[in-house]
Amino acid sequence: MRCDRGSESPSRLTNNIMWIPKSNEQSLKEAIFNELFTECRLAAPGARLSYNIRGRLERYSAEERYEIVSRIRDGCAPLFVACKKGNVEIVEYLIEFCGADVEQRGMYEVPDDRSIHFVTPLWCAAVAGKLSVVKCLVEHGANVNSVSDTGSTPVRSACFMTHYEIVKYLVQHNADILKPNYNGGTCLINSVQSVPLCEFLIVHGAEVNAQDIQFKTALHYAIQEHRFETTKLLLENAADPLIRSRYGDDALQTACLKSATHVFDYLCSKYNYSTERIAEAHELMGATFLEEHHDLRKALHHWRTALQLRYSNPSARLEKKLAPRKASHLYAIEFTTFEELENLVLDLDAMRIQSLLVCERILGPLHRDMIFRLMYRGAAYADSLQYLRCIDLWRYALDLRIQKDSLLHSEVCFAAQALVRLFLDLHEKHNAGLLREKIQFADVFDSIRLLVVRFKESQELLNVRPLFKRQQDNFDKILKVVTHLFYVLYVIPKTPKEVIETRQIIRDVLSLDPRSSTGDSLLHLVVSKSNTMKTNTFFEDPHAIFPDPGVAELMLQCGSNVEAVNYNLSTPLHIAALPVNFHPAVVDVLLRFGAHIDRRNGNGNNPHYMLQSISECTVNHLQYVTLKCLAARKVMEKSILYEGEVPVNLEEFIRIH
Repeated sequence: MRCDRGSESPSRLTNNIMWIPKSNEQSLKEAIFNELFTECRLAAPGARLSYNIRGRLERYSAEERYEIVSRIRDGCAPLFVACKKGNVEIVEYLIEFCGADVEQRGMYEVPDDRSIHFVTPLWCAAVAGKLSVVKCLVEHGANVNSVSDTGSTPVRSACFMTHYEIVKYLVQHNADILKPNYNGGTCLINSVQSVPLCEFLIVHGAEVNAQDIQFKTALHYAIQEHRFETTKLLLENAADPLIRSRYGDDALQTACLKSATHVFDYLCSKYNYSTERIAEAHELMGATFLEEHHDLRKALHHWRTALQLRYSNPSARLEKKLAPRKASHLYAIEFTTFEELENLVLDLDAMRIQSLLVCERILGPLHRDMIFRLMYRGAAYADSLQYLRCIDLWRYALDLRIQKDSLLHSEVCFAAQALVRLFLDLHEKHNAGLLREKIQFADVFDSIRLLVVRFKESQELLNVRPLFKRQQDNFDKILKVVTHLFYVLYVIPKTPKEVIETRQIIRDVLSLDPRSSTGDSLLHLVVSKSNTMKTNTFFEDPHAIFPDPGVAELMLQCGSNVEAVNYNLSTPLHIAALPVNFHPAVVDVLLRFGAHIDRRNGNGNNPHYMLQSISECTVNHLQYVTLKCLAARKVMEKSILYEGEVPVNLEEFIRIH
């Protein structure tokens, strides 16, 4: 009777293995590993490894078993997979009989946000909620304070997942509950969703007022997540409600920004805040209800309460410190009396402007939430096709972001791109007859000026080494924003005075000679099809406007260097001569302004031959090649020594040919 492989006797298999050539030995081990990995991945809860796999593994020496189970597939070893699945018997077998390393890291994908972390088996088991596996790993010597690639310990991550029993077990085995991750997040911060877990950590010495890199404490997180019972617990255990976050928010202000009414009432009743502070808190709470929850009734309730507090003592009224009127807010001024408030009630748009005025006065213009609310309100205007109102608010938000950070900051870049897309969308809809509103010259001009004023500062920062790649990428995006704004200035109708102003601001930008990460000048960008505002490479940009001959000619008239080279020694004509970028009018403009058609770049290519390969190109290169150019090319072709033999001003001319 014929037997399959799994039923062969051990002695016969041993003899077969002994006769396997060394060249095939690794293949056999790889096959066993693949079967082992598959069994671990597909094993049912509580399952053991099959007799077949165990028998084949145990015929190898201890060193060979260790080598097999230490192999990696899909970023994980078999032990890691078994820990994630919670199969404790498989875990025990791999550790005890195969010598698997309990500290061998693997790739763990968090189901909620699809983020991937490089972690130990204990971290994986703790997050997955597999208590029996956690116990097994700890008993076999796993480090309870090992950290993930973000600096998070198993106990801290178990806190985030609210695995109370696992946290309890790890703490009993000397897990450090005070150890934060690289962002400063502590076990207590990660536990605000669970009152019992917070109680347990506090009893075991958790630092209630520990702050993360945003200077937030567990109290801040409990309030912003509306965890009222946790908030009370923290305050009863010496949490400091006056600690301010990086953005200047203490407990009361956080409650107002997150409309946490229960926390708000509790704080006001428990702590002795000044009357003015409580009045401001009511005003901010009202602004939050109106702006984020569209609840006019609650907003009016809080604003009326604030007015009552301000005028509760007729002999010492608490006057508001009003900000100057701004065009972005339609020169509105904040209400100061009941009568002024009641006059605004029926005008919802005016009420929303009041909300912005309240926020700016209390939070300050540079507060993150203040700028976010400007962007949000502007987006609401754009949705209702009130583009000019949106432009006013977004341009003001861009100004504030630049003041707060720099052109190299991601949020500045986002605001600038959003504003440009709005300009382009408005221009398109106006030209199509869908909107009567049209772009105002001053809006575009002022937007360019906002960016250009910070160019020199940004260029100096980018010269500092080491260079932060994200900052360089953001500056590249800002350069694209500027070229798109040039396009908008070019296409909109202008008065003679505005034409002069347009040319002057373009000259001012060109005088700074800003360059991208590849050394491209603004003229390089204007003649390139890759100069788009899109953020997703899989879809066409609806506002793909480059290469554009009109903008290129305007820049050349304003002094742009037609022979500027990037890091690959390519001129704008080299870029325009690429098949993907080819536009006859763009090539014609560059040649008319003196671009060398036979200049070689770093790859030895010249536009003359590049254009010849494009069937649509009808350029007669003989019109643009001089006898001087032909002579220079012949010198280079024949490798004739010319340095020191010709005038110095000719050496560079010969070199570029």
